[in-house]
Amino acid sequence: MKFTSGLFIVLASIMISGALSASPITPTDKQNARKGDELQTSFLKRQVERNMSVGRAIRSIASHYPQEVVEIVDTALDTYPDQYREIIFAAISAQPASTGEIVQLAIEKDVSSCPNIVKLAIKAEPTYVDFVVQAAADSTPEELDEIVRVAVLTEPDSADSIVQTLSQEHPNKVIDIMTTALNAVPFVGEYVVDALLAVFPNQADQVVETAIRQSSSQREQIKRILYSAQYAGLDNARLKQIANEAGLSNDEFDAALAGNQ
Repeated sequence: MKFTSGLFIVLASIMISGALSASPITPTDKQNARKGDELQTSFLKRQVERNMSVGRAIRSIASHYPQEVVEIVDTALDTYPDQYREIIFAAISAQPASTGEIVQLAIEKDVSSCPNIVKLAIKAEPTYVDFVVQAAADSTPEELDEIVRVAVLTEPDSADSIVQTLSQEHPNKVIDIMTTALNAVPFVGEYVVDALLAVFPNQADQVVETAIRQSSSQREQIKRILYSAQYAGLDNARLKQIANEAGLSNDEFDAALAGNQ
């Protein structure tokens, strides 16, 4: 582990009497790196003892050295792996700008499953949900479906943003991402359609048809999806064809459209 010289100087001043100077740690200087790791671990343990919990210690350190929070989390997860929930939650709450890096670090260290880390990180700072899902999908793309499902269930109000963010990162899986999201929270169909049509207008037919199919048991939701598609510029003739292909009769389509007038 490497950390910047600023915190190293502070740690050295706490753990070693003498001058407050230290040479920057380089990747090739293994001896200094080990010494730095030991100092950081000792510093963290003292902070935990002083604050009575690792979560409070993380918040305290982050408030004084926000730029070092990822390195502190690295040390904390190695030192207190069983307390990963408290560590991740405290770090993201204290320094949300580092959310993506913290999520990636936790996944790399395999402290828990990727979906569990996603859920924990979103609960810690819901407004940074896009950074959470992007970091998780980058780290474990094979778990994309589960990342989508857990994310939209944890923060359904951000389902449109979650789907849009991940679809832009994985454009060949737009429909898969959308289907997973709507299976988990079908009541967000209109918002997901709005979000996807804004960035993938050329896939309007697939997006609208998939949304209608996934919302087939929720007629009010279908009305809203059709309205969103209309608003995005799809003409009624094409919209009727899509609705028919998705299983809506002409009468159902006309009734839904009439309800949007």
